[in-house]
Amino acid sequence: MLPEKRKLMVVGAAIAAAFAVTGCAPQGYNSADYGNAAEPASDNVAATAGATADPAATGAPSDPEATAPPAAADAAPELSAEEVTSKLTGTKVARMGKVVVDDEGFVLYRFDKDGNNPAKTNCVGKCAEIWPPAMTNDGKPTLKGVDSELVGTVTRADGSKQLTLKGWPLYRYIGDKKPGNWKGQNVSGTWFVIQPDGAKNLTCLPKVSKPVAPPAKDSEGDSDAESGDAGGTGSDYSY
Repeated sequence: MLPEKRKLMVVGAAIAAAFAVTGCAPQGYNSADYGNAAEPASDNVAATAGATADPAATGAPSDPEATAPPAAADAAPELSAEEVTSKLTGTKVARMGKVVVDDEGFVLYRFDKDGNNPAKTNCVGKCAEIWPPAMTNDGKPTLKGVDSELVGTVTRADGSKQLTLKGWPLYRYIGDKKPGNWKGQNVSGTWFVIQPDGAKNLTCLPKVSKPVAPPAKDSEGDSDAESGDAGGTGSDYSY
């Protein structure tokens, strides 16, 4: 028989652990702690291996919508300043820890169905509307807290260039409505926040969820990013 005091300590620890998991992985998107409050980037955020081990670098099965990149890299027109990701910053956000954010402070992700050796992107079509690629013209974003030797590019099917980190193509998630959000974590069981060293950040792992719906099109066929379902109910899309 355990002494009464020890019993209380054990029960208390179990309850605290249960609350910790719940706080890390809430059912909905209403929690103020669910990926908000990005901390200022630090100059000494080193791009070193984190506590989570990165799985072996292997290519993934091709998405049916994916096509081979064109032979000529100049097939795509020059992208405007608004269309490119001009900065990558290694920083920390509440509950998740080490992340990489773009020039607007949005957390970036990697996709298990892509490949990193060699770099390959399989998120195209509707997938790319939900997970906008981090695009570039010259592959030379401003870096802070990210090792330049880990940054590269991959040529997409339309000839445009996408930034990569340790070979993994980088994406934003339209379900993240504020800088520092990380609502894309574990979506479809294949999307994960990426760390400055290119590894998955598994510090906080909510239950597998469905992605938001792609943006609706207006009468002229233009996307309306604000129309995506970001309420946490998910969509029928599997990207």
